[in-house]
Amino acid sequence: MKTVRVAAAIILHNNRIFATQRGYGEFKDGWEFPGGKVETGETSAQALVREIREELDTEIEVGELFDTVEYDYPSFHLSMDCFLCRVISGDLVLKEHEDARWLTRKTLRSVDWLPADIGLVEKLASLIY
Repeated sequence: MKTVRVAAAIILHNNRIFATQRGYGEFKDGWEFPGGKVETGETSAQALVREIREELDTEIEVGELFDTVEYDYPSFHLSMDCFLCRVISGDLVLKEHEDARWLTRKTLRSVDWLPADIGLVEKLASLIY
């Protein structure tokens, strides 16, 4: 099975977490943490800075690695490095996503998360109050 390496940004601000809804592809309409594929020669953190700049027109600071999710989808294995991040500049403009929301601990489970993100959401609930 093919492995796909991606990096995801857990963007925290005012005790809320930023989530995006996919606007394309096999998992269209599913909710996820923004980010994308790690290209050859990039670190996960470098990929994340590039992807957030491309997809959301925003500069972020990549903080500590929160978790690495390993998940088997039917057609590939996902290896996803998830970093705690904060916005340095920009307005999180949706260029490729259908929708986005700032979620609180109460609303964290109110969206239809992609399967690989569900375990991460449970871990994150303890970070926010």
